[in-house]
Amino acid sequence: MNKYLIKSKIAEVYAGNLNETNTNYYLGSDSSKVSEYILFIHGVATRFTREQPNYANKLIEEITKVIGNSNNLKTISLYWGDVDKKPENQLLAKLEDNQSCWQQLWFKKLRATTLLQFVGDAVAYISRKIGSEVVETLNQQMIESGLDRANAGERLHLVTHSWGTVILFDILFAARWTDEKIPGYESAMAIRKRFYGIEPCPEEGISLASIHTMGSPIALFSLLDAVQGEEQAKGESELTQNQARQSANLDITPKLQYLLDNLSKNLNGNKLPWRNYIHPGDPVAWPLNPLIYSLIDGLTKIVDMQDVLTRINFLESLMLPFSQTPLALMLDADTAHSKYWNSTQVAREIAKTIQQVS
Repeated sequence: MNKYLIKSKIAEVYAGNLNETNTNYYLGSDSSKVSEYILFIHGVATRFTREQPNYANKLIEEITKVIGNSNNLKTISLYWGDVDKKPENQLLAKLEDNQSCWQQLWFKKLRATTLLQFVGDAVAYISRKIGSEVVETLNQQMIESGLDRANAGERLHLVTHSWGTVILFDILFAARWTDEKIPGYESAMAIRKRFYGIEPCPEEGISLASIHTMGSPIALFSLLDAVQGEEQAKGESELTQNQARQSANLDITPKLQYLLDNLSKNLNGNKLPWRNYIHPGDPVAWPLNPLIYSLIDGLTKIVDMQDVLTRINFLESLMLPFSQTPLALMLDADTAHSKYWNSTQVAREIAKTIQQVS
């Protein structure tokens, strides 16, 4: 594969005075081969600096080292990290006013960076205004990336991190985006149309070939599922779309099951690989096996779910005696949550999965 980085510019795609996009992707040298698209989406920052648009470059480099010329890779790095920066800065400005007790608080730097970015990004996305802006940003980047030009038979691999998993799954599966009155409706539907097996056009789009979640809290969203897999097996039906919207419109389970049922028709008896990467010291990462099987009826026949514990380094091994204490949380939690992007182990597992399904 030629590893030259193509930096897509909106101005090269559309006429007009548009800004440069942050979406980067590699193009394989043989355009006649079936392409393997890898779609990355980052999560919230847990350190003193936010994720940058080039956040996936190291992982992409390691994946291409393993795969070499055997696959025609096209990688797309979605970036939403600057969408809610303005409201968070406005919040800080108000807190730093002389009438506030902000200056007397402990851990001001921690509050203003790690906590604000992590909790603030999550709360902001759930809001209709910021959530819609994120959806519109991601839709525009997908347009620029060339994903719309994917041919029949080409495959898509999802690599999601942290809150980015929640965002992408929410856009693809949550009932709240089916409301035509909200600002992000058209962009959400445009994103869904790119994925085979998802309404409103389940027969169109690129087919999902594997899922890779890193440092993901998606397991916690099982608390939103009102009727779980065991109850479905006993004959109790899942909520209708209207009921889901009324009770918990962030519930992703019904539409996720719909996608997997559609994908199963083309898997020829094989299972969809889903790898969930967990650093032992990452408090945001939660296991999905066997939890995911309790959410969706019949999932064991469709998905090969594996939780993958990432290896710890020598310094982290010294903290093992303190691994269940607040000391480990204070010393390593923030770095542990970001290490997946630089993990050779994660890159090799992703590459191996792509090679197995291609």
